[in-house]
Amino acid sequence: MDLRSTFTDVRESLTCPRIKIDLMLSKACGNHSFFTDVVKKFHRQSTRLHPKLPLIPFFKYGVATNRLPATYDAYFMAIEGSARRNIKKAMRNGYQFQRIDFNRHLADAGEIHRSTPVRQGPMGAEYLTKDPDPVTDPPSSRSIHDYVYYGVLKDGKLVAYGATLVAGEALFITTIFGHDGYKSDAVVPLLIAGIAKEAYETYPNVKYYIYDKFFGASPTLRRFKKKFGFEPCTVTLTL
Repeated sequence: MDLRSTFTDVRESLTCPRIKIDLMLSKACGNHSFFTDVVKKFHRQSTRLHPKLPLIPFFKYGVATNRLPATYDAYFMAIEGSARRNIKKAMRNGYQFQRIDFNRHLADAGEIHRSTPVRQGPMGAEYLTKDPDPVTDPPSSRSIHDYVYYGVLKDGKLVAYGATLVAGEALFITTIFGHDGYKSDAVVPLLIAGIAKEAYETYPNVKYYIYDKFFGASPTLRRFKKKFGFEPCTVTLTL
C-alpha cells in the first residue's frame, strides 16, 4: 500500500467507533507466567508507533473488530447471508471445527502453508520450505487468558487452522491459514464462526472478536472481514 492510501485510511478511521478493551493483566496472577508475559508483549507491540506513521500507535486505528452481541445465535444471524451459507456448506461437506493440539498436525500445517506461494503477499521461505516447529505454550488454568489453536478437519486431516490470544475482554486471531486446495469448500468461514462460538462457550469475559487490521488489508480481504461482522474500530488497549 502506498503512503497516499495509508493516509486516506487514517482519515477514514477517524470516524470509526471508539472502544476501550481491558486486557485484564492483573487477573493473570495465579496463571502460568507465560500468560502475563504474552499479554505484556502483545500490549507493547500493539501500542508501539507505526513504522510508516510514527506519531500513531500501530494497533489503534482501523482494527477489524466484531463487537459481539449477547448470544452466538445473534452473532450468526448478524453476519451476512453469504457467510452463513458458506458455513453450512462446509458442514454439509463433512468438515468439522475443533480445538486442536497443534503439535499433532505439524505436517498438515506445513502442507497448508505450501498450498499457495502467495496469500495477501508472498509467503516467507520459512513457510514454504519446512513444516512449522512444535509449540511449547503451557495450558491455561483460567478462562480470562489463553492461547489456543483451532482447526477445521475432515477425516482427521487438518485443512485450516488459527491461533488465538484470549486476553480479558478480547479474543484476537493472531494467525490464520487455510489450505488453498480446499478454499472453495469454505473451510476458513467455518473456522471463523467456530472460533466465535468458542468465545461464547468458553471465555465469558470476551466482548470483542478481533481479526487484525481492516485498513491496510486488500479490498478482497476487507470484503471478507466485513462479511463476518468485522468492521474498523479505533481501539485503546488497557492493561
